[in-house]
Amino acid sequence: MTDQRAPLPPSANELPWVLEALLFVADEPQPLGALARAAGVSEAAARRALAQLAADYEARGLRLIEDGQKYQLGAAPEYAPYIEQLLGGGPGQRLSRAALETLTIIAYRQPCTRAEIEAIRGVNSDRHVAILEQRGLIEQAGVGDGPGRPKLYRTTIRFLEHFGISSPKELPPLPEAPEDEVVQAEI
Repeated sequence: MTDQRAPLPPSANELPWVLEALLFVADEPQPLGALARAAGVSEAAARRALAQLAADYEARGLRLIEDGQKYQLGAAPEYAPYIEQLLGGGPGQRLSRAALETLTIIAYRQPCTRAEIEAIRGVNSDRHVAILEQRGLIEQAGVGDGPGRPKLYRTTIRFLEHFGISSPKELPPLPEAPEDEVVQAEI
């Protein structure tokens, strides 16, 4: 008969590797709380260990991907051509300009509603939101407080992997919009 007691919490030196093993076997991105509970440590200790793990990966082919809520292991973006060579790139993986515009709005304004997206784009975005959801690049993040309780959308871990970033915080800053020139008429 096997011993069913919980393992002792790992040492601070061992904790990053325990978290790495947990993320390696996880089928889906994992919240910080679940990782901390599985390792038997506090969320603060798990966060510190994950930061160390992310730093250790900088010189390797893996990255710790984090969307502000969940963590996952992924490949470093610079090795994407090798991965595509091994796994092949499926057809239809490119996004249209309109879908990219929609995705950009969601990425920078998340969480946001379809109405907010359409107000910025100036056109109906139903189809593009559906495509982005189908490809797993965005997901519903709740409902808004406005009339009809509209769905709120946010980007996913798959979005981060697709664009080779580890966190939404790594999105490049938006360019400044040129100020409209104000012409004053002389009276």
